[in-house]
Amino acid sequence: MIYYLTHDQIDFAKWDECIEKSVNGLFYAYSWYLDMCASPWDALVMDDYQAVMPLPHRKKFSIRYIYQPFFIQQMGVFSRDRLASQRTEQFINAIPAHFKYAAFNLNIYNSLPQGHQAIGGKGVTHELDLILPYEKIKKNYSENTKRNIRKAEKKGVFVTSHARPEEIIQAFRKQDKSIHVPFREKDYKLLKHLIYSGMHKQMVDILAAYSETNNFCAGIVFFKSHKKAILLFSGSTPEARENGAMSLLVDHFIRTNAGKEMVLDFEGSTNAGLARFYKSFGSKECLFLQIRLNRMPFMIKPLISGALALKERSRRFFIR
Repeated sequence: MIYYLTHDQIDFAKWDECIEKSVNGLFYAYSWYLDMCASPWDALVMDDYQAVMPLPHRKKFSIRYIYQPFFIQQMGVFSRDRLASQRTEQFINAIPAHFKYAAFNLNIYNSLPQGHQAIGGKGVTHELDLILPYEKIKKNYSENTKRNIRKAEKKGVFVTSHARPEEIIQAFRKQDKSIHVPFREKDYKLLKHLIYSGMHKQMVDILAAYSETNNFCAGIVFFKSHKKAILLFSGSTPEARENGAMSLLVDHFIRTNAGKEMVLDFEGSTNAGLARFYKSFGSKECLFLQIRLNRMPFMIKPLISGALALKERSRRFFIR
């Protein structure tokens, strides 16, 4: 049986235990992370937290709707047992009727029957399995990436794990106007709090690259859980684009973790340049379903749903 629970009815200890033991667990779904990114959020829970699904929601024009929060790429159903498409469908069908509109992502392990009416599209991420030895992984790098790594080494760029999140965020902020990133001040504050909370929970690795003259060039924040490292955020300076610092950073992470039972998730991008960069390390595209539900009256359905979709789309996608 699948139950709908409001936020105050959720047993967070059982929720986090379910996420921890899920076959498709992701750090995005821990209650503390959802509380920071998606307050308020309700939930669908199967039996005694055998499987769960978060429902972040907002209200606009007096309409309650489910949305995809910033800094959460994938949501959907998380289960202790392997998920069949029928189970995912049951969760989608159990979304309460008072949510008149929904636009959110499932995760790559959630499927639905082909042609299901709730499928609104597909998102993409890029993953690289690190279980092979480093030299075998490196063979699949593009020639351009190999050149950038050699360039960085020749120019004396060095990598350290002793970096502050503020340096990476500041580097990103300096370039966000030129690439039209829809971040607000509160988004940057949230990002900093997420990173420090992850560091406190020993779930975050930070790498930064500095020039030979000790100038910050680039940095990456990796969130690690469930044998997966997700590239949550990165920032770079104009110098990094000249000296290959970002390629060196990713290579350093791969070299350090090669041979481990771990997957590097670049968190994907619909931006062609970023997608090409991720693929240049030998990563493969992984798709996840995007859910679109529209339960509003026929006469106002196009008008209201269009306004809600535009509001969320304007801030959902950002370029690192």
